[in-house]
Formats: sequence, structure tokens, C-alpha cells
Amino acid sequence: MRPIRVLVVEDSMVFRELLVRILDKDPGIQVVATAKDPFEARDAIIKYQPDVMTLDVELPRMNGIEFLRKLMPQYPLPVVVISSLSDKVFDAMNAGAVDFVAKPTVTDRKQLESFVQNELLVKIKIASTAKISNIKRKLVNQEAHSFSSSGKNLVIAIGASTGGTEAIFAVLKEYGADLPGIVIVQHMPVGFTKMYAQRLDNQCRVRVKEAETGDRVLPGTALIAPGGDKHMHLVKVNGAYQVEIKAGPKVNGHCPSVDVLFNSVAKTAGANALGIILTGMGGDGAKGLLAMRQAGARTIGQDESTCVVYGMPAVAYELGAVEYQEKLQDIAKKTYSVLNRM
Repeated sequence: MRPIRVLVVEDSMVFRELLVRILDKDPGIQVVATAKDPFEARDAIIKYQPDVMTLDVELPRMNGIEFLRKLMPQYPLPVVVISSLSDKVFDAMNAGAVDFVAKPTVTDRKQLESFVQNELLVKIKIASTAKISNIKRKLVNQEAHSFSSSGKNLVIAIGASTGGTEAIFAVLKEYGADLPGIVIVQHMPVGFTKMYAQRLDNQCRVRVKEAETGDRVLPGTALIAPGGDKHMHLVKVNGAYQVEIKAGPKVNGHCPSVDVLFNSVAKTAGANALGIILTGMGGDGAKGLLAMRQAGARTIGQDESTCVVYGMPAVAYELGAVEYQEKLQDIAKKTYSVLNRM
């Protein structure tokens, strides 16, 4: 199998050369070209036809976000953004990037090498499998939905990874403030989850915030697990759902882990829960979703045709964890349909 052909777009010569040197050590990667600005990058795309492009957000002559918006319609290819801690990264995702990594602030060579080997390389390899046609898919807004509470103490749990920032938004923007409380794990670097939650809070009818221990899972509110080295658990205190954020080892290579959240939902909420697994590489969340279904919860999985990466939903489906398999644009409608029968 031929190596993944990569174009590195980075204006810092030192960092650009470091990226190239480390990436080229991997036999599965071939850096075919580099560029220091979007104009050089455009020419390199035409000439070398790379499989994946890494892209710094802050570039001379034209920023990376504007470049993405002009690039994707003409030369669609998987893009992994390298970004400092800024909400601009979500503009990049909206413009068509597949995934992103947090740009390291350290100058220590060993730490930089660890960043490339353990984070960037993984994202590049995942991006090479992404379905670009699904990244900027136009979603048709559904008709207005309504939820009639059954009086049960219900909760919705959502898990996602690659492609999930936009998929979660596509679902949440269709949700009204009448729905039960929502708990979410999206694989994301530390620091970015708070900005992501604030961004969603400004764009959705439901209230969205980065979760903290003790936060109550209230109707019309979505709590997003903070990125870093802690997992999010659903617990019940005095008959009410709360979240608990506590340190723990990585599960399925992730912290926070979707499996950890889903398993806690299965234990705490049982049949009073709805689990939703969205686009993402790997199998995180699949076993937890199965545990939810076995506990009596209802479950939905995103279908292959609308996933950027059909990994997590595929594993869950193969395990028998997915009760309903739906296109991304139909998940909100199905959510209301299922909840109104619970």
C-alpha cells in the first residue's frame, strides 16, 4: 500500500522543517511538498495532488480559514488544522477541515517530536480515510419538533470523534429547550472544549456549557466533557442527575472517553436514557452504547453515508448496540420520535 501523500502548510520555517523531518520517518507517510502561504499551497495541491494537507490557521497573505473556504469547493481534500488555543479552529472546521490538533507552545525538541508522533501523525492517518463529500454536506432543517414529557427522569447521551464538532452542532441546532438534559463527549484537546461549548451556546436553543463536577443535567441544557485527563460520569444525587468529572486512565486511547460516559449512563439512568453515537474513528463508545441498550435505553447511530469517518458508529452497529441507524440530518427528528414514546 502506498504511503499517504502529505502537503505541509506552515509559515514558520523552523516548525515546518521539524514537521517534515519527523513525518518522513514514518513509512506510511510521504511529505510531497511544503508551503509557507496559501498561494504556494494552492500551486502544490495542483502539482502534487496530496492525500492530506496540514494547515496552520495563522498564515501570511491569507489566513487558513479564508483559504479553506476558497479551497474546498475547487480542490476538496482532507485537511488537519494545526491551531493555537483559539476558537478560530471551529471556523476552520466549519469551512471544511476534517480535524485539528493544538499547536504546541513548548520549544523542547523531544516534546515537539512527541506531539508530531503521538498526535499529528494519528490525525493525518485518520484524515486520509475521511469522506470529504460528507464534510460540507448541506443539511435540510427539519420541521418543528415537540416533546411531551412522560414524567420520567430522562437523559440524552451523545458521543463523537473525528467530524463530530460539526455533527454535534447539526444535531443540537435542531433541538429545542424542551428536551431532557444532554451529556456529551467529543474527543478534543484540553482548552478547546470550553470555547466549543460557548460557540454552540451562542448558536443553539439549548444551553451549552463545559461540564464541571456537580453540574445538574437539566432539561434544555447540554454539558460537554472537558478535554484533558479526566472522564465524565453521570451520577444521581438526591434523585437528580449530575455529572462528575474525575481523573482516570485513557480508555480506548481517549480521555474523556465515550465508553466511560455511556457506561455510567447505563448504570445510572438505565431505560430512561437515549444514547447517540456519531462520526469518529475507532470503537470508543460502542461497548458503552451496548451496555446502555442492554440496560433498556434506546440507541441511535449515525449511518455510513453521512459520517466523515464511519468507525465508532460502525463498531457499535456490528455489536448490536444500535437500535436505529439514521442519516445525520434525521437524528434530531428521530430523537423526538423516540423520546415521545418513552
